[in-house]
Amino acid sequence: MKIYRHIHPHGLQRQLAKLAGPIFMETLLVMTLGAVDTIMLSQHSDNSVAAVGMVNQLINLVFLVFEVTAVGTSILCSQYIGAKLHDKVTQVVGVSLLLNLVFGLTVSAALYFGAEQLLSLMGLRPELMPEGSTYMRIVGAFAVVQAISMAISASLRSADKAVYPMLVTLIVNILNIIGNYTLIFGKFGAPALGVEGAAISTAASRTVAMLVLFVLLFKKHIPSFPRRLFKPFPFVELRNLLKIGLPSAGEQISYSLSQVVITYFINMLGNEALAARTYCVNIIMFVYLFSVAVAQGGAITIGHLMGDKKPNAAYVLGKMVMRWSVTISIALSILFALSGKWTFSLLTHNPTIIQMGVVILWIDVVLEFGRAVNIFAVNALRSAGDIYYPITAGIIVMWGVSVACSYLFGITMGWGLVGMWFAFLLDENIRAALFIRRWNSKKWITKGFVK
Repeated sequence: MKIYRHIHPHGLQRQLAKLAGPIFMETLLVMTLGAVDTIMLSQHSDNSVAAVGMVNQLINLVFLVFEVTAVGTSILCSQYIGAKLHDKVTQVVGVSLLLNLVFGLTVSAALYFGAEQLLSLMGLRPELMPEGSTYMRIVGAFAVVQAISMAISASLRSADKAVYPMLVTLIVNILNIIGNYTLIFGKFGAPALGVEGAAISTAASRTVAMLVLFVLLFKKHIPSFPRRLFKPFPFVELRNLLKIGLPSAGEQISYSLSQVVITYFINMLGNEALAARTYCVNIIMFVYLFSVAVAQGGAITIGHLMGDKKPNAAYVLGKMVMRWSVTISIALSILFALSGKWTFSLLTHNPTIIQMGVVILWIDVVLEFGRAVNIFAVNALRSAGDIYYPITAGIIVMWGVSVACSYLFGITMGWGLVGMWFAFLLDENIRAALFIRRWNSKKWITKGFVK
């Protein structure tokens, strides 16, 4: 395993590329997985897209419970690997798997048995409820599979083995595309199940992914979990996981919960606005794809450097990642905005949805500066051990700007979905200014977990 004894910029770039390349491909494939459902269901009906879009908003929020352990696993393992504490790595992964098993079973039961009640609370329209509740029950019942997969993937990435989760995600995508084509449209003798078929395909693909990840974990990373490392139970690592994971996942939970509230506002505007929002989200995901990949790779490398007592190298790497992320995200957002009308015309024939979508893609060009900085800064600060600042700044600005101004601009002032996107622009860029200042202050240098 590569540890950082003699660091220079080119070495940092090579290490970052080694991690970010597979993470980029994995993130692309994960985003494609969601986009495939949207594209295929768009051939079924815009209402199906609207229903599944709202359900996925809620499911993605609930799945962030699993980030408590996944984020903690990634940060602790990265710093322990940097410090060559390999027994600690094994303990962290074992505790993480146990914790996510418990979380996963609880969430699976809640989503399956409470589907209609939860969607009613979100204000899902009655005409969308049958498809929405069906999709939520099937995908939600397999939440435990996703929980375990996230814990394993986090441990593999922290050990510079990001290529394996990437390959698994590729397999999942292929299976999901075949499953969607077969079950949504009724091909190869199967019944045409529509939204139900998309849900079955997603759940089955994720189950296969979990099984393959388990094999890779034992073959490539941790051959066994010796009893001596868990007797007595390593409560120190459990506390560390929760100490890191709860506030770290809290920032993401706050963001997703704010998006659920905003989706409730969008639902007030009608089915066209809800469908337009779903299409926009799936298109824009590909704009910040590079930022997500390079930020995750950078965060793991920063964790290694902090564990190896190289904080200045971590600072230099962070500045470099931030520049790359902003430059590429803005360039991609301009390309997507220029091709917006053509892209939306492939997805829907509704002129109102197309018009809203094209305007939003141009607003997104300015928004992406802030988003690129935020994606990097949240990952990097957490990996360095500065776990409380991102959630504090995030909660205040997300709710004070994004949620409040979404209602003000979109509903009160009547600007609709376009007005809400202006609120998102303000939120992302205000947070970006705060995070740039925090990174440059270097206050995070003293926050590491390896003493």
